[in-house]
Amino acid sequence: MFLCCWLALGALIPLTLATDPGVKVKLTAKGLEYGRQLGMAAIQKKLKTIRVPDISGKASVSPIGTVQYSLTNLQIVDVGLPTSTVALVPGTGVRLSISKAFIRLDGNWRVKYLRIIKDSGSFDLNVSDLTVGASIAIKSDETGRPTVNSVGCEATVGSASIHFHGGASWLYNLFKDFIDKAIRDALQNQICPLVTDAVSDLNPQLKTLNVLAKVDQYAEIEYSMVSSPAVTTSSIELGLKGEFYNIGKRQEPPFSAAAFDLPPQTDNMLYVGLSAFTANSAAFVYSTAGALSLYVTDDMVPRASPIRLNTRTFGAFIPQIAERFPGLMVKLLVKTSETPVVTFEPNNTTVQATGTVTAYAIQPNATLSPLFVLNLESSASARLFVNVMRVAGNVTLNKMDLTLGTSYVGEFKVTALNSVFQMVLKSVVVPQLNVQLAKGYPLPTIGKMTLVNTKLQVLKDYMLIGTDVQFNSTHGASQDSFLPWGTTL
Repeated sequence: MFLCCWLALGALIPLTLATDPGVKVKLTAKGLEYGRQLGMAAIQKKLKTIRVPDISGKASVSPIGTVQYSLTNLQIVDVGLPTSTVALVPGTGVRLSISKAFIRLDGNWRVKYLRIIKDSGSFDLNVSDLTVGASIAIKSDETGRPTVNSVGCEATVGSASIHFHGGASWLYNLFKDFIDKAIRDALQNQICPLVTDAVSDLNPQLKTLNVLAKVDQYAEIEYSMVSSPAVTTSSIELGLKGEFYNIGKRQEPPFSAAAFDLPPQTDNMLYVGLSAFTANSAAFVYSTAGALSLYVTDDMVPRASPIRLNTRTFGAFIPQIAERFPGLMVKLLVKTSETPVVTFEPNNTTVQATGTVTAYAIQPNATLSPLFVLNLESSASARLFVNVMRVAGNVTLNKMDLTLGTSYVGEFKVTALNSVFQMVLKSVVVPQLNVQLAKGYPLPTIGKMTLVNTKLQVLKDYMLIGTDVQFNSTHGASQDSFLPWGTTL
């Protein structure tokens, strides 16, 4: 149906408490046109199921007298919907209009007159100038998913042309006006119910909407609407919550979404604005879950690196380590101490992280002896991209600053260890983080929807995804769905 390609993102779920959205979705006239094309095929298929009942009766035909007639086996052979429009009604919903439609039928006729004379043959019926107008409402069901229904429908059948073949077909020409009216009435009575059914047929597919999308074992993202859709004559814009939560534990972050406006772009069917709030709610969730920590051991360091994680390496900069813990391997615990902060600026995404690095000497019995704790301030640039139906990314370390938090081996100059920890972050921690970021997090989707001609642009306080959509029988990546764009490293 015509709503299917965009209603999935256009009426996502029931309203929550009014607040600024973390995600905005704008559906353009181009998206509506694609939906109209899909919808006409669905309505055409539905109208082909019209069943015209057999028609029989008696008529007085001069000079023959009473003629008994019957029309049987009436079958739809073709339905044409050459002209149709779908319009957004500001502040209300959607209006579907079909004009100049036609239906072709065939069937069999039979007559009996003068008590003993019987005859039969076939006929063709062309119904033209058929018009349909339907208003469609978008609501939410009790599960928080969208549901649609037709709230008004009008159908008219302009004219019908019947041609009889065989036998005494001339008889029918004497009372074809009566037959025309009976068939037109039968068609007109079924058109609106079938259009209503076609609209209702959307609902099972709409129930596939990923209202609450699982990301991984730690997080899920909610796409509930925070306000009613803003419908204009050219687009429909929705505000979605766009907030990450720990699975099984709903905890709001100590910050809220800030207002932002989507630009007036219309080249694509769909525009999705993902704010810094959404990204930062993800950082809050993973930080709260303790997922932003990593133990680093020497076997994780590239073999080609001359820097090894052992007391000999650290003893070169801090002699007391080599003296007290000779010949031991070293384990590092790198973790955040505060929630990282993601910032979107035009063509630039940065991540600021505050954390600690704790160094341990690994004793022969596998116990850990603490050496020191360093405070770590780091900044990274992010490259964001769309991978199939997920937003993904990778980061590059820009800079880091180390200060001494606690020392268990006496005083030492922290700056002497910069080269060691630059290597650890760039060669181990960042690649490990990028493995996870490459998995991405899901966008709102319905059924087997595919994004095509996708572009991602970073703007002030949000990233903007412009894309077209397709609904296919097979689900997979399009050739254009891996297009990072507009992000500076």
